[in-house]
Amino acid sequence: MQVVMKNRNRRRGFTLLEVLLVVGIIALLAAFVVPSFIGTEKSAKIKLAEGMVGTGGTLATQLELYRMAMGTYPDELKGLVEKPDDEDEEAKWGGPYITDPKSLRDPWANELQYKFPGEVREDSYDLWSMGPDGEDGTDDDIKNWTSED
Repeated sequence: MQVVMKNRNRRRGFTLLEVLLVVGIIALLAAFVVPSFIGTEKSAKIKLAEGMVGTGGTLATQLELYRMAMGTYPDELKGLVEKPDDEDEEAKWGGPYITDPKSLRDPWANELQYKFPGEVREDSYDLWSMGPDGEDGTDDDIKNWTSED
């Protein structure tokens, strides 16, 4: 009978050493996991930008639809969203080709760059994102052309 009483009076819970050990293990795991997520976000944004501006990308497809309807590419990207002022052009326009003007921004919230006719792709258009640094003409720009074009 006395043995049962001793067990009832015993406190239940974790010791400070056990709690510190668990916190240490969690901190060690976080030290390995967090840096891998940081690199993943950057590469995901780059792939998203490539999917937007690259050949066959989301904007490239909408620009081709515009060209098929209008006979030429738009002078500016806003032509994918806004109706032309000219009545003859408005009759051909099958848009809006993009419903949300925010989709004309890259994953870093910078406006996409567009030039028609293109300087690099003279028979078509140049479309690019200024990349993670947000500066035009740097090595991290994401373009719809290669150095071979």
